[in-house]
Amino acid sequence: MPSPFFEKVASAVEAAIHDAETELPADVVSVLQRAYAEETSAVAKGEFENIFENLRIAKERDVPICQDTGLIVLYITLPPDVPYSAELYEAAAEGVRRATVSVPLRPNAVDPVTRHNSGDNCGYGMPSIHISPGDTFSVTVLPKGAGSENMSQIKMMLPSEVGGIADFVCEVVKAAGSRPCPPMIVGVGIGGTFDSAPALAKEALLLPIDSMDEFEQSICDRVNELGIGAMGLGGKTTALAVKVKRGACHTASLPVAVNIQCWCCRRRRVEL
Repeated sequence: MPSPFFEKVASAVEAAIHDAETELPADVVSVLQRAYAEETSAVAKGEFENIFENLRIAKERDVPICQDTGLIVLYITLPPDVPYSAELYEAAAEGVRRATVSVPLRPNAVDPVTRHNSGDNCGYGMPSIHISPGDTFSVTVLPKGAGSENMSQIKMMLPSEVGGIADFVCEVVKAAGSRPCPPMIVGVGIGGTFDSAPALAKEALLLPIDSMDEFEQSICDRVNELGIGAMGLGGKTTALAVKVKRGACHTASLPVAVNIQCWCCRRRRVEL
């Protein structure tokens, strides 16, 4: 029989997934509304209206906002009195399995070569679980769809190319075009190593998007000058926000990763 700890974690993960999949965070809705109010293109305004209607129906019917319910990425913080254990991983995976049935989620997890579908959004390395120390025991869910994930890139730049970071971000967004269902949120990881820069970029998507610092705003302005617009049909807003996370890197290196998220920036944090 599962322990009380196992049940508590599994239930929390299931609940967080449900809430993330069916209702957007307030900061994301606020920025969508702001972009709609500032839009001058009738076509783009119509696409924003479709987005708001989508959100209304999802909440009213308690169903996922998007048919691509994504792969589940989990960020767990552990205080000193909570053990780091195999049971924690097993309970988190069980929460994903339960949510696959109860939400429901589209079964998306497949073997990369045979393409065999596990049917429960789990498998080797899935769900993707990131654990770090913290003051509270919390679970944050970030469902990540393939349309936006497929458009992400990393570039190992030289330190002398630091002034070209915005150029690289714009190149990635331009190549993505309409495929990540813009207006998008652009997560940028700067620094670290080849493997940690993309992790920083994805973690940047967990940050509130209703404010940007000067560096983030300057990149966002450049991206919006591309004119891709809502659903790739033109307009003022290609990116709702650009969020950046930095990490120390080797003196001879400058990794830059871009992890794109569609307008449906789903995330939810639950404290246990």
